[in-house]
Amino acid sequence: MTLARCGHRDEQGFSLLELMIVVVILSILALTIVPRVIDRPDQARVARAKQDVATLASALRLYRLDNFIYPTVTQGLRALVERPDAEPIPPNWAPNGYIDRLPKDPWGRDYLYLYPGTRGEIDVFSYGADGRTGGAGSDADIGNWFAE
Repeated sequence: MTLARCGHRDEQGFSLLELMIVVVILSILALTIVPRVIDRPDQARVARAKQDVATLASALRLYRLDNFIYPTVTQGLRALVERPDAEPIPPNWAPNGYIDRLPKDPWGRDYLYLYPGTRGEIDVFSYGADGRTGGAGSDADIGNWFAE
């Protein structure tokens, strides 16, 4: 019985050619899909920054409605969370503030605030992923002027 099976291969498995074909197919799929998936986190960070900027700009408008003036640059965005104790003291500051806490931008930096702004009445912005003015893509500045 063992002599009859000597030349016959009964084992199941993949040949080297079959394995190489599978590897090539997986490589092609990875080359087409991975760049699209890798770009998504940057897009999500930019979208979050735009949402944060819109929220901060809206809270600043409410602050102005209550107090007839925007916070000074010295008071900054902190005036949305804590009542400023520097002049001008807001006469009608909301008892619970205008937002619960100041968010960081998606890259871990503080949002910036200018009043008067250079691009509008107020400017609330982030310098993007690179943390420097200008840039393109995820490195571009993100500010409340994007919605204007």
